[in-house]
Amino acid sequence: MSRDSKMDVHLDVSNAGYVGRMDVIEGPTGRRRRTDAEKMRIAAESLVAGARVSEVARRYGVTRWQIYDWRKHLQDGRLAVDGRSTSAPAFATLMVDEPPTGRVIVDVVVGDVIVRAGRDAEEAHLARVIRAARMAR
Repeated sequence: MSRDSKMDVHLDVSNAGYVGRMDVIEGPTGRRRRTDAEKMRIAAESLVAGARVSEVARRYGVTRWQIYDWRKHLQDGRLAVDGRSTSAPAFATLMVDEPPTGRVIVDVVVGDVIVRAGRDAEEAHLARVIRAARMAR
């Protein structure tokens, strides 16, 4: 290594392959900025029954992990459109079936013995009958 007046140390490096000038190209960097609406749409599409996250990611040119992140934000209410939070309460329709009318019969099979009990059978009595059926085998 030799001393240079402009530098403290001059490195002995080959200049082979040195281009001499580097151009900076303006324009898209490969990074895409997606709006919250796009993120919500993509995340919702990945939640459809039968959808594969990897296929949805490939279709939109994103990674699976981005979609998983957007899904989490969607569930937490952190992903909003037009400044509105998406975490509004949501309710599922509750449907209650009426209890069956008539006599309900439960069949309990213990080996070759069948114990039939109605809806009004007491639990303790039913337990004694099943125990007796097991002992009789």
